[in-house]
Amino acid sequence: MDVSLAVWTATLVGVAIILVIDLWIIGRRPHEPSLRESSAWAAFYVGLAAVFGLGVWAGYGPTYGGEFFTGWLIEKSLSVDNLFVFMLIMSRFAVPRQYQQKVLMIGIILALVMRAAFIAVGAVLVATFMWIFYVFGIFLIFTAFKMAQHREDDPSRFRENALVRLSRRVLPMSRDYVGARLTTVVDGRRLVTPMLIVMVAIGTTDLIFAVDSIPAIFGVTREPYLVLTANVFALMGLRQLYFLIGGLVSRLVYLPTGLAVLLGFIGVKMVLEALAENNVPFINAGEPVAWAPHLPIWLSMTAIVSILVVTTVASLARAAQDRRAAATSG
Repeated sequence: MDVSLAVWTATLVGVAIILVIDLWIIGRRPHEPSLRESSAWAAFYVGLAAVFGLGVWAGYGPTYGGEFFTGWLIEKSLSVDNLFVFMLIMSRFAVPRQYQQKVLMIGIILALVMRAAFIAVGAVLVATFMWIFYVFGIFLIFTAFKMAQHREDDPSRFRENALVRLSRRVLPMSRDYVGARLTTVVDGRRLVTPMLIVMVAIGTTDLIFAVDSIPAIFGVTREPYLVLTANVFALMGLRQLYFLIGGLVSRLVYLPTGLAVLLGFIGVKMVLEALAENNVPFINAGEPVAWAPHLPIWLSMTAIVSILVVTTVASLARAAQDRRAAATSG
């Protein structure tokens, strides 16, 4: 995929402009967005991703267009699971609703920066060492196994990590939030507010998510331009999605299982791709036989869409069953 410097520049400038506008809206009037506002912005960002994907399809062909849409779908799916953890963080630190937009926006910017760094490193590794696909594939299979072990009855999937605990102990902190400010002055002494600790929690969570998601998208495309733009468009609109489907996310009880299957599928796909690229043979009757297949992008997209649809339908059916059971017992 030959992406010119002009296309790279236009893409990065366009993304920067959108982020600045988003920040300006939040900074001008911190508030909890209405359902109508969240729906409009979420639809806008999904439409923007669709237009961009069709542009890639028209300019570079259906293979690269399909890779973008598949990568975007993977990252968007993983970001929905991220929303649940963000909700736990907001609840854990009792962030006022009107300031949650700012926290989410800063979290998205941190995620973009971290993922850009991981993408740059990953692109170099993929272009230089084919064996890195074995590493990525095995890592995703291991991650899928750990995610599948998530217990539905676990009341909290968020645990304060070492950096958050250290920040609590070391930094002098005020008792209450002071708007969306990170620091304040009390009795002539400079203190950090709980908002700074929230930012530390969001930032470290973003780092963990980046480690999981970047190898996954390299499983469907090796093009740095597509990897970056799929991540950017998946993260855009995440803030609005948080307020739009906040109640729905908690009902997607089978989402961790579905994502585990998805990551496991991509992990196996990456290992097969590496075996095929390296022409690793299977010995049959004393003769080496090439056996590892290249899975086409349409098959990957079909599998991913099927996994997500089944997961969503099963989760909503379970939620409806639980509501009927609660109504009967009540």
